[in-house]
Amino acid sequence: MKILILGTVPNDLLNFRSELIKDILKKGNEVIASSSKLDPDSASHVKKLGINYESIFLNRHGLSLKGDIKTLSDLLKLFKKRNPNLVLAHGIKLVIWGGISARIRKIPFFALITGLGFAFQGTTFRRKLLTRLVSFLYRIALKNSKAVIFQNEDNRKIFIDKNIVTPSKTHIVNGSGVDINKYTLAQIPESNLSFLLVSRLLGEKGLREYAEAAKIVKEKFPNVEFKIVGTQDNSLDAISIEEVMSWSEYVEYMGPTNDVRPYIKKCHVYVLPSYHEGLPRSTLEAMSMGRPILTTNASGCKETVDENINGFLVPIGSSKELAKRMIWFVKNSDEIKSMGEQSRKIVEKRFDVRKVNQAMLKILEIN
Repeated sequence: MKILILGTVPNDLLNFRSELIKDILKKGNEVIASSSKLDPDSASHVKKLGINYESIFLNRHGLSLKGDIKTLSDLLKLFKKRNPNLVLAHGIKLVIWGGISARIRKIPFFALITGLGFAFQGTTFRRKLLTRLVSFLYRIALKNSKAVIFQNEDNRKIFIDKNIVTPSKTHIVNGSGVDINKYTLAQIPESNLSFLLVSRLLGEKGLREYAEAAKIVKEKFPNVEFKIVGTQDNSLDAISIEEVMSWSEYVEYMGPTNDVRPYIKKCHVYVLPSYHEGLPRSTLEAMSMGRPILTTNASGCKETVDENINGFLVPIGSSKELAKRMIWFVKNSDEIKSMGEQSRKIVEKRFDVRKVNQAMLKILEIN
């Protein structure tokens, strides 16, 4: 079979789906990946995977009729050129325009919903209007889809409640999974207690709450360290680098990275105060390396924590509650190692990429 996989960013597509791609190739199938133009590192990754790659025009953020028409046009040309046996897409724009292209070309289409994103959050008139528009486009794109795959039950319920998909088409998998042989259990460092957040610089990832909580904690415990690793973003919800650097008295911004493992090794507790997720890959990586998790009681985030076992959940948007739990870790640092070990056990049981990929292959009907 010839399988086309669509993703929003080459680096994310090739990194997050690489193990799935390898498993598809092992079954004797051909894989074509498609996203925006390749950077040198991604081009090298494509070569190592031994797959074909097709660049398309893609503006991930914002509404641009001209840009979206160009994306749709590129996808229609790609589908005609490659004529795949099935298409798997993730990311809002590629699920929508990929799904519509697949309907036009009559190609079996599978959608992977890795989170609801900016369009489904907020209560302002503009946000509600955007939600209605995106829901309408999703209905058109997914009408003839073979399956719609979610990473948590809350997201699935929203799609069903909004009549975007019928329940019979839906499936749930445990995120993208994590390679437990790559993200191995790491010893807890003996340095000053350190909290880590890995994320794109976005407001709804909870970065401002993280910074405010860090400020509260450092007033009482000045030796505790707070670090952020992540890339800048150009979405409507982006936080400027100037704002991030304004937190430098209590939070250290480490910049972007292609490998989070050295940063996870040096931290004691992993934090993600996000407002919504599909199922956060960075959290799973930290769990696999044996770190307790402090995150919000939000869709996608709450699935990563067994309360009081491997970490804690706090209310969305509450820097004070976040700070309280951070202080708990400071005062109970002897619990960090055992809670981190529980995180590793949870990953091995539920989030091992090999188990996730088996579920994905079954849904895609790739034998």
